[in-house]
Amino acid sequence: MAHETVDAFSKLDTKGSHLKTKRTRKYEEVERGPHIIRLKKGSVPTYIKLTPFQEFSWGLMGNYAKNKYKADEDLESNLMKAHMPIRPEEHMAVAYTMALIMGIVGAIMLIVIPIVLSFLDMLVVGVLIGVMAVVLLPVMGFFGVKSSPGGKAKSRGRDIDKRISGVMSFISAMASANVPVDVIFKELSKQDVYGEIQNEAEWITRDTELLGIDILTAIRRGSLRSPSIKFQDFLQGVVTTTTSGGQLKPYFIMKAEQFEKENKLMMKQTMETMAMMAESFVTVVVAFPLFLVVILAIMAIIGGNAASTTNILFMVIGIMIPASQFGFIFVIWSISQE
Repeated sequence: MAHETVDAFSKLDTKGSHLKTKRTRKYEEVERGPHIIRLKKGSVPTYIKLTPFQEFSWGLMGNYAKNKYKADEDLESNLMKAHMPIRPEEHMAVAYTMALIMGIVGAIMLIVIPIVLSFLDMLVVGVLIGVMAVVLLPVMGFFGVKSSPGGKAKSRGRDIDKRISGVMSFISAMASANVPVDVIFKELSKQDVYGEIQNEAEWITRDTELLGIDILTAIRRGSLRSPSIKFQDFLQGVVTTTTSGGQLKPYFIMKAEQFEKENKLMMKQTMETMAMMAESFVTVVVAFPLFLVVILAIMAIIGGNAASTTNILFMVIGIMIPASQFGFIFVIWSISQE
């Protein structure tokens, strides 16, 4: 009887069933326990793979960067907010390499430019330009690379702020259907239309589903690495509302209304700014150059130094007017994009 009982329970035993992996063919299974997966020699995970220039910089200036680098919270924070998969030491190695390259370019300019300008009797000017190139180019190259994570993080923050009103409508609509908050962020991570907010949601979903972190901790971490103050405030509000026993549905609806009002105010301010720029364009680019051209033409006719007045007139027509027009076009285009 005991033997029959053991056999009966052994039929229900599922121990080890989680180690079975389905094959492509039907009913074909194989015992597959935890095992080591060997990668090819030299292969690295894609999220830490460097570009060829970064690898070159790390090989050239890596030791110098490691010895010189001191903990820089701003740089580390900007790298994380910019979603740049590179360590601070590696980024500094790229900055040092760029400074070295720009220094070499400046040294070449110091030799070449004076020789070229000496044929035009402008040797002093050539030497001055070469010296400025040697001094300024390495500094510009170093600080340009070092500050690039901050610039990229700010660009991501502007994109998030621009799209956050539509995202809040999406989240509040899903919350009204009683969708759990982790599922909301998972669905948000699949929406390409929301730009950088989609990437932020992907990181939160990665923390919960891949790293096994609870949703509140993942949202709290997401608020710390987000480059947008508005999105940080929203994520922190989710955590605070949940931990204090509040309901997320009214919170989501309230934030959707808030960001919608802020978006309307921002659009109104943008339209007013564009109207002011249009008035300035008429005054500065149309009316003022027209009067200036008429005055210079009259001075060239009745003045004593007609050649110099004519040269100024050509500069106004050929350089100042086109430059001012392109400048206003670029500014208005930038405002309209925002």
